[in-house]
Amino acid sequence: MNYPVVIHKDKDSDYGVTVPDLPGCFSAGETLEDVLENAKEAIMCHVEGLMMDGEPVPNATSIENHRNNKSYKDGIWALVPVDLTKISGKAKRINITIPERLLAQVDHFAKDKGEKRSGLFLNAAMEYISQHAAV
Repeated sequence: MNYPVVIHKDKDSDYGVTVPDLPGCFSAGETLEDVLENAKEAIMCHVEGLMMDGEPVPNATSIENHRNNKSYKDGIWALVPVDLTKISGKAKRINITIPERLLAQVDHFAKDKGEKRSGLFLNAAMEYISQHAAV
């Protein structure tokens, strides 16, 4: 999943980063490289905290979703790729039944996106829960 982030820098300070799709998720770093790596870690920690609390994880949206927000007008936008399958906690193997043709589509889509089947199912489940938990 790619989370949009906005990077900002005040004179005489390190770079700061805000993750608009995850309210309360912030980080910082001395260089652009540092701030992006730290943003990835902050996102992982934030998402893990939400999951531990039983809260839905907000979906990552596009940069265009936030671009007109005046709070971010002087920021530099970037996408931070986050592999949510790496969230700590023991992985549990499950057995599911799915139509063969749909499974072929899932595998093809995951391959095109550079993901594994389990990562695709994880992201899809999190997105579904996020969309329906607020209802």
